[in-house]
Amino acid sequence: METKIEALTDLRSALAWLKSQSLLLESDVEVNGDLEITGIQKHLDGSLPILFNNVKGYPHLRAVTNLFANASVMNKMFGWQDDTERTKALAHALTHPIACQEISQDEAPVQQHIITNDLDVNKWVLAIRHTPLEDELTIGSGQSVVIGKYFKEGTHVGYNRMAFRWGNVGTFNAAPGSHMWQVQVEHYNAPEGIPITMCFGIPPAANLMAGSGFDYVILPKGCDELGIAGAIQGSPLRIVKCRTIPDAYTLADAELVLEGYLRPKDRRYETGEAEKMGKQGKAWFHPEWPGYMGKAYKASTFHVTGITMRKPETKPIIFPLGVHTLDDSNIDTTVREAAIFELCERLQPGIIKDVAIPYCFTDWGGCVIQIKKRSKIEEGWQRNFLAAILSCNQGMRIAIAVDTDVDIYSMDDIMWALVTRVNPQTDITNPVPGGIGQTFMPAERMTAGEKDWTASNTRFEGGMAIDATIPFGYEEDFHRPVYPVNQVPLEKFFSNDQIKKGKDFMSGWAQILSRTGR
Repeated sequence: METKIEALTDLRSALAWLKSQSLLLESDVEVNGDLEITGIQKHLDGSLPILFNNVKGYPHLRAVTNLFANASVMNKMFGWQDDTERTKALAHALTHPIACQEISQDEAPVQQHIITNDLDVNKWVLAIRHTPLEDELTIGSGQSVVIGKYFKEGTHVGYNRMAFRWGNVGTFNAAPGSHMWQVQVEHYNAPEGIPITMCFGIPPAANLMAGSGFDYVILPKGCDELGIAGAIQGSPLRIVKCRTIPDAYTLADAELVLEGYLRPKDRRYETGEAEKMGKQGKAWFHPEWPGYMGKAYKASTFHVTGITMRKPETKPIIFPLGVHTLDDSNIDTTVREAAIFELCERLQPGIIKDVAIPYCFTDWGGCVIQIKKRSKIEEGWQRNFLAAILSCNQGMRIAIAVDTDVDIYSMDDIMWALVTRVNPQTDITNPVPGGIGQTFMPAERMTAGEKDWTASNTRFEGGMAIDATIPFGYEEDFHRPVYPVNQVPLEKFFSNDQIKKGKDFMSGWAQILSRTGR
């Protein structure tokens, strides 16, 4: 299951390849960024990528969503056989980056059209509203790119939400502890601000890397995130010097780029309602990854000095992302799963077999690791892994270890392991009490009381590690029954139509267990 490298080097080529494989839904009907795009996406959450060719108020743009919503489609696009192979391939890419290739400004597709005067960002970039609870539209589809000295000579790509309430000036939200937070802390007093670009419609591999937040033991400040994206797609990403900010680079094969300066000292409210209230973490904003309604904060600002894009007549493509969808979840978890796999592999090679972050674990909220103890002396490594995972992934609330007989892609199988293999007195631990958390979790924000619901006022309980593995040497006492599904072919007794009819009535855990006979 392979795809051509050329189909991954930019977004429009990837969409053309998906269309050639009948894996793209396309609409020419006018769509409104105000509620309609996210409404359609939620209707088809987990389904095929969707391309809108007619966006209301933006005749120069197209919009795509659900690009990563279906894991099997994503795996096919990148040539991975299954989810386990994907995690191992991404873990390999983490340690084998392919350096970016610099090209000239004349060659860069994203600099075919340059704007330096009319810099009203909401005019050029599609802003959306996720839910009726929000009063204002926002831009969450841009990825920050920092290359060189402001990122310790490495390359960074990551998601940051923005609200352009002042023409060419918008809020720029960086979660406490994130790479862009680290950049702002180090260069807080930079006189002009920090030169960065916000890129839209970037190559799919770079888009996956943009979701890799809070795995900084494996992806520390100064690492080569764009190089890792190059390894994922199998060829170097192309970069180009910016037009309006000196000594800065951007992604040459993006669809649209905002150039400018991030100013940490110029802090403004993300919405007018929050500004009127004069409080952070209270006014509704777009949804957050934990699955709750988001809140508006006071954030740094991004001051745009120039806009570059592909030729407007080719209709550049924006990727507006609905938060807490499978699209968002798969972007945020694929590289994260690989980073957790690599972390465990570095601690002790050969024991970790797979990592999964179920949709209900909300992107950064938890994980399940699958391990295989090869001898009695390896008993206990699973707990070291769990403690390390909770320590190295800011704000993670639950980490579970299971054996190889448990399907980590089935919540039913995971819950069965918890019910039947966990001693609540000895197998549940809280390894980092009082550790740093994530204020996007309402349970954590509640600890601030009447104070602003910000990281400086909230407290985290440290997360929970659950060892649901079988003690080495007692495997026979936990042996699962295996019915003879491989020895008794249904075709001997029923026609294909009868088998299909019978299978169509099956669902849930029973359907999963029937495949293995357990």
